[in-house]
Amino acid sequence: MKKHATLFIGLDVHKDSISVAHVADDRRAEVTYVGRIGTRVVDVDRLIRRLEDKAVSLVVAYEAGPCGYTLHRHLTSRGVACLVVAPSLIPRKPGDRVKTDRRDAVTLARLLRSGDLASVYVPSVEDEAVRDLARAREDTVVTLKAAKYRLKAFLLRLGLHYTGRADWNDAHRRYLSRVVCPTPAQQVVYQELRHAVDEQVARLARLEAELRDQAERWRLAPVVRAFQALRGVQDTVAITVAAELGDLTRFDNPRQLAAFLGLVPSEDSTGERRRLGGITKAGNGHARRVLVEGAWAYRFPAKVSPHIQKRLEGLPQNVRDIAWKAQVRLCRRFRHMLARGKNPNVVVTAIARELAAFMWAIAREVPFNA
Repeated sequence: MKKHATLFIGLDVHKDSISVAHVADDRRAEVTYVGRIGTRVVDVDRLIRRLEDKAVSLVVAYEAGPCGYTLHRHLTSRGVACLVVAPSLIPRKPGDRVKTDRRDAVTLARLLRSGDLASVYVPSVEDEAVRDLARAREDTVVTLKAAKYRLKAFLLRLGLHYTGRADWNDAHRRYLSRVVCPTPAQQVVYQELRHAVDEQVARLARLEAELRDQAERWRLAPVVRAFQALRGVQDTVAITVAAELGDLTRFDNPRQLAAFLGLVPSEDSTGERRRLGGITKAGNGHARRVLVEGAWAYRFPAKVSPHIQKRLEGLPQNVRDIAWKAQVRLCRRFRHMLARGKNPNVVVTAIARELAAFMWAIAREVPFNA
């Protein structure tokens, strides 16, 4: 049997099964649906051996999802080209309302042959481990805020309202230790709510300590240290950005990075009319969130504080120059946009977009182990 030069394979991956379809590089060839296989390594290897008899080279694509990158790493270790594609960027017909595993696999194979699929960045195992730590910390922060809100709401319902600033400082904690509820049952509820807060605080401390420890031995540690030369970018923000985005120099220019972060305005233009809307919020939301948080630091005048000065120690002069240029520009831009009547949320989003561009410039100046 004559072998094809390339066989394009679409996989619709689920927890317990993988639907398979393939098509040859001949434009006149029809897509062939193979069927379903298991998700074990031996099942995938058996499929690859069967398809290797049909073509000289194989190209595989599957959608990014909860199953992660294990399949991608296994296929690439076998020398098979594999793309993990972004589900939101897969072209779909507006009138197509039927979705099945078979159709998805066939569609992936056909679009892979035509070159219409956009692949996502696949992190290394080490990078993904640091990213998981950063996301676990982020989830803990959300859980902690919810626990604090439930405790405050419970006390307010009982008429026990703290008159000071309830920011969980020493004075606030001393007040909480003296709280006595009207009934024993409510006292039990109160103690459980306090315990939930303390538990999340301890968990957050453990995760942050482990995150800093892992980041010191990480291949991107030099980049993380260089990022901290920027105002508003301390260890958590720097680690999160590096873990979520990996090597920023893979973007050709800052505009590509801003688009990946979803920090560029949406657009609805036709003919002579050009209409810009809010930011697209596409791409990586974790990195976008921490950049927006860090951008609030530029609402104050430019200044090298003792904390920033300590972070600058040992960094190359070119990185320091970029950080100071960023601070002067972004602080001035923040004030000017507010003076023009812009909404503070719009202003901080614009600053976050430029902050990402300065981080891209710093990443180009810092060598690290690829």
